[in-house]
Amino acid sequence: MSLRRSIYKSPAQMRLMLAPGLATAASLDAARAAIRAGATTLEIDVAAEDAILALGGQPNFKLEQGYHHTVCASVNDDVVHGIPGRRILAAGDLVSIDSGAILDGWNGDAAFSFVIPDPTRPELVAERQKLSAVTEQSLWHGIARLAVARHLNEVGEAIEDYVEAQGQYGILTDYVGHGIGRSMHEAPPVFNYRVRQKGPDVKPGLVVAIEPMVVLGSIETYVRDDDWTVATSDGLAAAHWEHSVAVHKDGIWVLTAEDGGAAGLAPLGIIPMPIQ
Repeated sequence: MSLRRSIYKSPAQMRLMLAPGLATAASLDAARAAIRAGATTLEIDVAAEDAILALGGQPNFKLEQGYHHTVCASVNDDVVHGIPGRRILAAGDLVSIDSGAILDGWNGDAAFSFVIPDPTRPELVAERQKLSAVTEQSLWHGIARLAVARHLNEVGEAIEDYVEAQGQYGILTDYVGHGIGRSMHEAPPVFNYRVRQKGPDVKPGLVVAIEPMVVLGSIETYVRDDDWTVATSDGLAAAHWEHSVAVHKDGIWVLTAEDGGAAGLAPLGIIPMPIQ
């Protein structure tokens, strides 16, 4: 008879997740600095990997069978899982970077989206910047709900409520967040929308990666011929934001943010507390 592994971590285990979380954050900082018109997505990948290695970690995406890069780089109508390569970024592109680090056997996972400035197409840039901002803020609303929720699936309610209030956007339903710890992807699933089930109890030891994926049009997607990249079926743009978050006895802490999420949560009245 096999025993189910608990989804809840001990305080000591959560403290061990601080370092890979910060390495993940550093990789995204390096990636953000490398994004510009004329850069390739592979150059961004190299910058992110160098940042993880400098902090003693390893890229955990490379542990996924068949994947050989540090980040996923998804551009415009690519939603997630885009493979870095020779693609040259252009002004006006919406670039989503997803990265993760493993250090001492523990994982971090986070993502952001960024629109490359293009003064010749202000309307396109504004539309894509708003999409990214809505997605980012929906993430913070989800994290803020986690801080006060009784059950995990309240997070999806908060994300959906926020996105719906911003206009005609779609939330992907085929791809959701997840638990994280010894493995990058663990139970439980973290929905970005309402579901009937309440989900597991939100209590000390719960560590999850919350990652809304929001699109300008239809939520229908397909996988490109590379067998990885997920793209929108209607060709409209998508954005992706993600953080790994720990619930502990004193509150919550965003593991993949240098300030624990203080800046993002302040407007929502939540003060993150360090893990003791």
